[in-house]
Amino acid sequence: MSAIVIEKIATRQGVIGEGLVIRRALPSKERRMVGAWCFLDHAGPMQYGPGEGLQVGPHPHIGLQTFTWMIEGQIMHRDSLGYEQVIRPKQVNLMTAGSGIVHAEDAVDNQPGTLHAAQLWIALPDAERHREPAFDHYPELPVVTQDDVCVTVLAGECLGKRSPVKLYSPLLGLDISTTGAAKTTIPLKPEFEHGALVLRGSATIAGEALTPGTLLYLGTQLDQLNIECNEECQVLLLGGEPFKEEILVWWNFVARTQAEIEQATMQWNEGRYFDEVKGSPSPRLIAPSLDGLNLKGGA
Repeated sequence: MSAIVIEKIATRQGVIGEGLVIRRALPSKERRMVGAWCFLDHAGPMQYGPGEGLQVGPHPHIGLQTFTWMIEGQIMHRDSLGYEQVIRPKQVNLMTAGSGIVHAEDAVDNQPGTLHAAQLWIALPDAERHREPAFDHYPELPVVTQDDVCVTVLAGECLGKRSPVKLYSPLLGLDISTTGAAKTTIPLKPEFEHGALVLRGSATIAGEALTPGTLLYLGTQLDQLNIECNEECQVLLLGGEPFKEEILVWWNFVARTQAEIEQATMQWNEGRYFDEVKGSPSPRLIAPSLDGLNLKGGA
């Protein structure tokens, strides 16, 4: 049996929409996926003024599920299936792009507010990636309290609770939070690989001190995880069976070949194939050019 892997990977700072600063933990050059989780942005926490909230105009997705975990604030989701859904704290929006969907994410109104969220993508396995698109909203998720630690089961199952979120790969997603100093042990499936990201405060995870801005990759073989906080903190723990398929991630697409991405890009920019989103106040996004790019191995 090989040794347990522990890697500390710095997130990259980026901007989405009109000035929303994010920390991108996945994909990175060091680690492209954790299970089927293939994208992770930590947005906020941030305060914004009148008219300065989220403005991510209509854009397409293929081959994935978008998974939004709302911590503070609220966002209006609109998509090409006709759904309009406000997501509020402690709720999950799950959009299954499958063969293709378009959505927009905007501030609910023009008032000042707060935004703190985790935006994730899940790569769909080959047998599911061309399925019909769908949208689901989960206003309540199972919560377990142990050792003064609150554990919300976002995806999969843990501590005797199962998330209702519909998935197509074996996955785990936990939000682990404390209101002060506390420590606990989380049981894990050793066949899963895992990654942890501090969202707020500081924590010691598997003996490693962490603050926001570092993804801790834990590999497989762990059957439990020790987490200790000396103050109020919040941690996102992800896990899943190592994804067996090679994927390409570019712009808003998850595919298997560059030809698929080139086709989706052309169809979107030419106004073909993808349906419209109605009601978003934000302008439609344009896919960047792939001229001269070789996406072998991801992007």
